[in-house]
Amino acid sequence: MPTGEGRGTGPALPGRPPPRPAVHAGRPLLVPGWFAAVMGTGIVANAAVTLPRSFRGLQGAATVVWAGAALLLVALAAAYARQRALRQHAADPLLAPFFGAPPMALLTVGAGALLLGPRVIGARAAVDADWVLWSAGTVLGLGTACAVPYLMITRHRFAAEAASGGWLMPVVPPLVSAATGALLVRHAPAGQPRLALLLGCYAMLGLGLVAVLLVLAMLYSRLVHQDAPSGPVVPTVWIGLGALGQAVTALGTLATAAPSALDASYARGTASLALLGGVALWGFALLWLALAAALTVRELRAGLPFAPTWWSFIFPLGALVTGTGALAARTGSDLFVWPAVVLYALLAAAWALVAWRSLHHAAAHGRRTAVRA
Repeated sequence: MPTGEGRGTGPALPGRPPPRPAVHAGRPLLVPGWFAAVMGTGIVANAAVTLPRSFRGLQGAATVVWAGAALLLVALAAAYARQRALRQHAADPLLAPFFGAPPMALLTVGAGALLLGPRVIGARAAVDADWVLWSAGTVLGLGTACAVPYLMITRHRFAAEAASGGWLMPVVPPLVSAATGALLVRHAPAGQPRLALLLGCYAMLGLGLVAVLLVLAMLYSRLVHQDAPSGPVVPTVWIGLGALGQAVTALGTLATAAPSALDASYARGTASLALLGGVALWGFALLWLALAAALTVRELRAGLPFAPTWWSFIFPLGALVTGTGALAARTGSDLFVWPAVVLYALLAAAWALVAWRSLHHAAAHGRRTAVRA
């Protein structure tokens, strides 16, 4: 995610006003993309629950990680609200797409409350917490999915080669809402409310998936027609993997929830869609994983300095773990079981590294701020 430093807006287009200058030039601020740290931390915890193999102590460790994600969410939300920089960030074409991170942070922590929270806060409180966080995250996510593309079309200015993985961020939240909302279907009142929730989640799955495929096409075109991405932009290529992984996860969780709201014939159809559609999307996700990994290795050899965009590695890898775990649970095939375990091990290692580097980055920034003061 962008750091708030060194931003540009691209050339003006004929018939449109000139681009606005970058906001808060030279003054680092807490930007929306930092909520990806909550997303990444939360999905490390949630993915542990979906693993097709259990390991001693993993559930307890995952609960601690989820609690840390919840605390980090509160801290970042309070700090960001104090800045009162929402309008300035919305006017910045590089920062605005990352408004998708806060709603996904809410949704991820909410799902963790349902999956891991009962051991800490009790079953009833866990369900209530997820309802609140899921509702807030869904409303914010749908608003982002509509408002940010509108701003990109009418207010922001982009060169032809400007497409990046960051453009996926505002349209992925509905996919996360679909995947996590399915967990709440059985907790909704039976009848029309439960049916409406399930069908609403399927609608958000379609909204997010089609929008994601459109952006992936633009991103792929940019990758093959321009120079290969470099520097802090490289990790954002991984966001495509997260979008695809969330789609696979959503298909699986919705098919699991469908029998409680749909007739048996339609419920069987959702199971078939989860299997066949999920495997097809999983295959595409592996292709994107190979591409993103190759670009990352290429840049690491050239020297890839730490930046907040490193959090773009974590949530996408976690989404692939949950999607692979959903397919493993549905098929029992070793084709998905052991890849899910191996990918989770890589996820945990990557999260530990990025979290450590982020703490070091924050400490160094704090020392520089103290010296300037």
